[in-house]
Amino acid sequence: MAKPAKNTICLWYDGGAEEAAQFYAKTFPDSSVGASYRAPGDFPDGKQGDVLTVEFTVMGIPCIGLNGGPMFRHNEAFSFQVSTADQAETDRYWNAIVSNGGQESECGWCKDKWGISWQITPLVLMQAFTGSDPATAKRAFEAMMTMKKIDVAAIEAARRG
Repeated sequence: MAKPAKNTICLWYDGGAEEAAQFYAKTFPDSSVGASYRAPGDFPDGKQGDVLTVEFTVMGIPCIGLNGGPMFRHNEAFSFQVSTADQAETDRYWNAIVSNGGQESECGWCKDKWGISWQITPLVLMQAFTGSDPATAKRAFEAMMTMKKIDVAAIEAARRG
């Protein structure tokens, strides 16, 4: 048995932890599905033998999916932020999440079908915000505020003025 990570993100699912882990593993690089563990007894939202937890990795981050039931829901207070190199990579991740039962939000945010929030963030956007020119950052920010999925060309145009 592999040594467990010292810090693992535990994500609560209303069922579907295995399906989510498999989706993440096929969608994102450096992602995989590990062991699933079955409940040794009945629990409030399941029966003995149901999958209780599944270990998985999302882009190198160790996670555990807990099939805990409908009691707790995900919200934007937690999100995965994925840095993308270009529009093609931005489109690939965004479209995979949204077209698999997810939903678009604002400013590069979307939710997968299990309610997990994702920030699909092109590097050019972060570079615009962290550069030394406040006017450039403001133009890029204002452009971003009009978007759902980030449009790299529009951010680059805003940076140029």
